Amino acid sequence: MSAGEPSEKETTTVAAGEPVSLPLRRNRAYRIFLVIQALSALGDSFSYVAIPLLVLHSTGSVVQMGVVTGLTGVASIVTGVFAGVIADRFDRRRLLMISDAARCVLYAIVPLVWLFATPIWLIYTLVPVVGVFSMLFQVTYVTVVPALVAPDQIARANGHLFATFAVAGVAGPALAGFVAAAAGPAAAIGIDSVTFAVSAIGVLFVRIRPAPRVDADADSAGRGAVRREFLAGARFLWAHPVLRPLTVLLSLLTFLTYGMTDLVIYLLKHDLGHGDTTVGYVLAAGTVGTFIASAVVARVRARMGFGASWIVAFVLAGVAVACLGLSRSVPVIAVLMTVNVMCTGVAGISSMSLRQEVTPSRLLGRVTSTFWTLHSALGPLGAAAATAAAAGFGVTAVFVVAGIAMVCIALTGTLTGIAQYAGGRRCASTPPADR
Repeated sequence: MSAGEPSEKETTTVAAGEPVSLPLRRNRAYRIFLVIQALSALGDSFSYVAIPLLVLHSTGSVVQMGVVTGLTGVASIVTGVFAGVIADRFDRRRLLMISDAARCVLYAIVPLVWLFATPIWLIYTLVPVVGVFSMLFQVTYVTVVPALVAPDQIARANGHLFATFAVAGVAGPALAGFVAAAAGPAAAIGIDSVTFAVSAIGVLFVRIRPAPRVDADADSAGRGAVRREFLAGARFLWAHPVLRPLTVLLSLLTFLTYGMTDLVIYLLKHDLGHGDTTVGYVLAAGTVGTFIASAVVARVRARMGFGASWIVAFVLAGVAVACLGLSRSVPVIAVLMTVNVMCTGVAGISSMSLRQEVTPSRLLGRVTSTFWTLHSALGPLGAAAATAAAAGFGVTAVFVVAGIAMVCIALTGTLTGIAQYAGGRRCASTPPADR
C-alpha cells in the first residue's frame, strides 16, 4: 500500500500488497518524509560543527575535540551492530519519532546547563548517546523508503534524499558557524535541538506501511534465536548473488576512498600552497557532484541497469582520482572532485536502492546495518594508510595508485553477479527470507 494519509486518491493496493506507482510529487507521505529528512540532516550538520566548537571554547584543547568525535564514532559503530535488529522488530515510525525526540531532549540539555556552568563531562556523556540515536535513525529511515514509494521509484526517491543531505551538508555547517559566532556554540546546539523536535512532530503526519515482524518464536526461543537475528543480515548478504560481491568490492573501495578528502586538503595546502579558502571552494565544488548524481541516477540506472551503471561509475571515479594526483590546477582539481563525487554518488544511491528492492522488508534493517558495518570497517584503516603513504611517498603517488586500484576493483565486478544484474525487482535468484 502506498503510504500517505489514507484517501481514495492517494492510497490503492494491489493483490500482492505492493504500492501502486503514484507520482512522487503527489505522494503526500513521501513529501513530508523528505522534509523530515532535511530537518534531521540539518540538525546533524549543525552538531557536526557546534559540538567541536563548544569543546574548543570550553577547554581550548584540540585533543578533547578529537576524543568527543571518537566517542561518537565508536557509539555509532557499536549501535550499528544491533540497530538493524531493533528496526526489524519494532514499529519503524515510532523509532523515527523516538530517535528525533531523544536527540532533541539531549541537545536541549546543553544550552540550558551552559546558562549556569560549563561542565565538559556533560558533553562526554551526552554526545555518544546522541550517536546511538543517530545511527538508529539512519538505519530505520533506509527501511522506511520502500514502504513510502513504489518499487520502481526507489532509486529516484533515494536521489532526492541524497540531494537533501547535500544541501544540509553545505547549509548546516555554514549556519552553525554563523550562529556560533553570533551567540556562541551552545546557542547553535539549541537550534539543533529545535530541528529535531520539528522533525519528530512531522513523523506524526506520515503513514508508513507496516513491515512484517520477525519470527514470533524469536521472543521465546532463547539465546539461539537472538543470535540468529543478529546474523540474519549477514546470511542474506552472503546468499545473494549480487549483494555478496557488492559488499566485498565496496569494502575494498571504501579502504581506498575513506581518506580522500584528507588527501585533497593535503594536496592543496602542502603541495600547491593554497589557503583554507581555496580548500573550501574545491570541497564545495565536489558537493555539486552529489546534486548531479541525485538528478541523473534514476535515468542512468533505468537505461544501463544496475550492474553496468555501478561498474562504470566506479571506473570513472577511479580515473578521476588518478588524475587528481597528476593535476596542479585548482579549477581542474575542483572539476575532478565533482566528477568523483558524482560517480560515487550514482554508485552509492544505486547500491542502496538495490538493497531496498531485493531485501524482504522484515530483514531490511538487519541487512542495512550489517552491510554498513562490513563495508565501512576498513575505512579508518584506509584513511590512516593513505595519509601515512602520502607523507612518505607523496600525495601524487597515492592518488595515482588509489585511482588505478579503484578501476581494477570496479572491473572485477564484471566477473561477478553484479555485471549480470540489470533490474531492481526481486528475481528467482533472490534468497528467501531468513526463518
